[in-house]
Amino acid sequence: MRFCAILVLVLLLACNNKNQEKEKPVNLTEEKLALMKVDAAFSDMSVKKGMKAAFMEYIDSNGVMLRPGYTPLVGAGAIDYLLQSNDTGFTLSWKPQTAFVSASADMGYTYGIFALAPNKSDSITFGTYVSIWKKQKDGKWKFVLDSGNEGLSENFNHPQP
Repeated sequence: MRFCAILVLVLLLACNNKNQEKEKPVNLTEEKLALMKVDAAFSDMSVKKGMKAAFMEYIDSNGVMLRPGYTPLVGAGAIDYLLQSNDTGFTLSWKPQTAFVSASADMGYTYGIFALAPNKSDSITFGTYVSIWKKQKDGKWKFVLDSGNEGLSENFNHPQP
């Protein structure tokens, strides 16, 4: 009987310790750099494969896009908007300037400067953007909100994103 009681106690302690395993501490500096790399890869894909392909790859299934002239495009509506868009006449690129990641490293945001270059014109439109990101269960980042504003002032020093 005493053996059974000790065995039950050992099993309970083993189960309790298993449930209380410490999570690996989050290195926020590494997480910020990783998110900056994700946003840069997002831009690279936009340049190489087109805006539509890039946005389809990086949008969360419940993602929201804020676009001029539209109410917020949410989830399926945002995806439908992307599917219907024609991106063959321009190249969209951007460069993240900074990133912030939550203490739990499951949410973050990036912002920076974008350049919209029509294929048949020398004029380039520059603007600012912000993307809010959510880390998926598989560890990949997807944006849950994306918005941009065109029209940086003429005095802005236009570095190419």
